[in-house]
Parts: sequence; C-alpha cells; structure tokens
Amino acid sequence: MNRKLSKQHFEKANKVMPGGVNSPVRAFRSVNLDPVFIASAKGSKIRDVDGNEYIDYVGSWGPLILGHAHEEVVQALKDTAARGTSFGAPTEIEVLLAEKIIEMVPSVDMVRLVNSGTEATMSAVRLARGVTGRDKIVKFEGCYHGHGDSFLIKAGSGALTLGEPSSPGVPKGSAQDTLTGEFNNLGSVEKLFDESGKEIAAVIVEPVAGNMGVIPPRPGFLEGLRKLCSQYGSVLIFDEVMTGFRVHPGGAQALYNIAPDLTTMGKVIGGGLPVGAYGGKREIMKTVAPSGPVYQAGTLSGNPLAVTAGLKTLEIISRPGFFDELNRKANDFFGKSIALIEENELPLSLNHVNSMGCLFFKPGRIETYSDATESDTDMFSQYFASLLKAGVYIAPSQFEALFISAAHSEEDLAVTLDKMREVLLSLSIAS
Repeated sequence: MNRKLSKQHFEKANKVMPGGVNSPVRAFRSVNLDPVFIASAKGSKIRDVDGNEYIDYVGSWGPLILGHAHEEVVQALKDTAARGTSFGAPTEIEVLLAEKIIEMVPSVDMVRLVNSGTEATMSAVRLARGVTGRDKIVKFEGCYHGHGDSFLIKAGSGALTLGEPSSPGVPKGSAQDTLTGEFNNLGSVEKLFDESGKEIAAVIVEPVAGNMGVIPPRPGFLEGLRKLCSQYGSVLIFDEVMTGFRVHPGGAQALYNIAPDLTTMGKVIGGGLPVGAYGGKREIMKTVAPSGPVYQAGTLSGNPLAVTAGLKTLEIISRPGFFDELNRKANDFFGKSIALIEENELPLSLNHVNSMGCLFFKPGRIETYSDATESDTDMFSQYFASLLKAGVYIAPSQFEALFISAAHSEEDLAVTLDKMREVLLSLSIAS
C-alpha cells in the first residue's frame, strides 16, 4: 500500500509542529509507523492523500456516531455558515441545544457550552471546588479527562500510550491536590475518603473507562461512588465526553441508572466539530458566572457551526429505533469477535459496551488499569499495521476504543471480521 504523500506531508509537518501533529496519539509512535494523512471521508470510509481507502473505526475518536459527512448535518452546516460563523453573542440555537441535552440526560437541569472536553472537565472541577470550598479531587488510574494540570496524574489514553503517565509542567500543588484511586476498586476510594473526606471537593470518573481501552464498571462501583460523595458532601462528576450519547441516548448514567451531580460532555454533542459542555443540578450550575461567583468564559463558546452540527446529530440519534439498530449491529460484531477469539483459543480479551469496544492483547478479564497495562503492545502494533494494510483503520493505540457508527454496513462489519480473523491467525499469538 503506497503512502508516499503521507510520508512527505509528515516530513513537512515535523518542521512546523511538535512531533508533526496537533495531538500526540496521531503520530503513530506507539505502533512504530508514520501517520496516515486523511484527504476525505464519507459514511464509514476514509481516504488518505495517496488514495487508499479504509473502513474507519476511529470516527474522529468517537464523535461521528452518524458516520462521516452525514447529509443532514452537512446541509445544516451550510445553511448556518451562510448566515455567519461566529458572533460572540447569544443565539437561539444555543438554547435549543441546551434544551435538547437537558431533555436527553437525566441528571442535567442546566448546561454551559464550552469548546472542548478538556475545557468542560476543567470547568466542572473548578465549579465543584467553588461550591464545596475544598481543594482535593479524586480521579482514577488510567482515566483521561483532558490535559488540565489536575488530570495528568496517572492519566490514560495518549499519556499512557506514550509511556508518560504524568507530565512535566504540572505544578506540585496540583499533584498534591489530586488523589488517585483504582478504577473498579471501591475500597481504594473508601480509603481516600477515610483519610481526606472533608477535603475532597469532587470525584471525577469515566463511568465506562474509555482511555485505557474500554473497561465497564463492576457492579456496585458507580453506586458506591455515589454513596460516598453523598455521605461526605463531595460532588460526583461523570466524565461522559466519550460515553455521552454513545452508549445510551442518556449517557452511561442512564444505562447504569446513577445520577451524578455534574456531567461533562463533548464529542457526539458537536457532531464532529469542536465543542464541549458541562451541566448538572440547578443549585450547582447557578453558581457559574454571571449568575454566580465561579468564573468561566469562552470567546467561541456556543459557536453556531458546532452547535448546529451537535443539535442536528442529537435530533437524528433521538429518532425511534436509532439506538436499537446501532446496538444490534455493534453487539453482533463484538459477539462474533469474541467467538473468533474463543474458537481459536487466542490469548486475547475483548470488552465492549454497545457501540464502543476494545480488543486487548492479553487473556483473561480486563477490569482495571493494571490489567490493561499488561497488554502486549508490540503484538498490538503488528496487528494495527496488518489491519491498516488490509484497509481497516482502528486507533493507533492499544489503549483506545473502537467505535461503530450508524454508517457501518453489514458488509463493512463482515469484511472487518474477515480481515481480523486473517490477521490474528497470521500473528504468532496462538496459545
């Protein structure tokens, strides 16, 4: 497969951008390859600058639940762009998107739109500290909440891929105020509250961990976090930037029937454009400026293009039968993938929650950060390279999710399973 132009573009990019990319995992370093430069995409397919076509399971890292360049979203964007791209002033469509989010997410009474998931999580933590008057937060090993200082302590996703679980430039004070628990180990969190409960402003958690691979919560784990936060007067924050409107129309909180105090959102609510949001209980959100003293602002917050794409996406996924069909396809695909592993006695494991999943190059149950980090990343690199050559594009990291969209056809999924089988059986991983 020729990637001559991608290589040339990357050589030029390295001269003008750190590592040649604008987000670290895109550099393909963990899979020992140069990145593919994308020229266009439609539906379930992406095409690189060299003309190679791939079935895409990255979906811009999760937002494209409808697939690429969905006709209704594109038309809505054209109509909005013709009226202006940014005003720095209120618009009706911001209100419509906020109303739609509140309608869909059970625990959200009010919402503030921002520009990214990182901005949403940083703002939610500041808000939790503001309303509690406390400084410390609890996060979990391997959970990634963006690149805010408070979160780059044993972070997942890109930091884990690069082997850098923390980052230079993070002040010691931020590290001291960030307590780290073990995802799916409620006892580790109970210990932190026993020691520092009166100082803990918030617990922030991905209700389904999606940045150390995909790891669902054990029964009772999220319920236990809810109970601890209520007991100690701490704010429970669900980071649903990835899971929101992806695993369930109401997010993971609706899937597991847990009500957090604050929820952060992104990805799907922008329909592929840069956006984020945080929302929650009215009494907490009323303390955000200008109605309260906790300050947060953004020049491009509520940008008309991002809001348009997000609102149209949420309208489409709210249509009757959308999630039934998406989840049917996804669960069938992941079920057949698990059967492939079991029938061939491959030392692998696959976790999934509806349309997001992850194949781990490690046998047995993957339920914690330490489980995930025992994966054979060298073997994953071989798997990734072989799939890419076969025309299947997955995330270039063992610790990222695979996303199925409404645009993936039965043929796409069948072809992918055939390619997976061919590649896995060709690798030296038989037990």
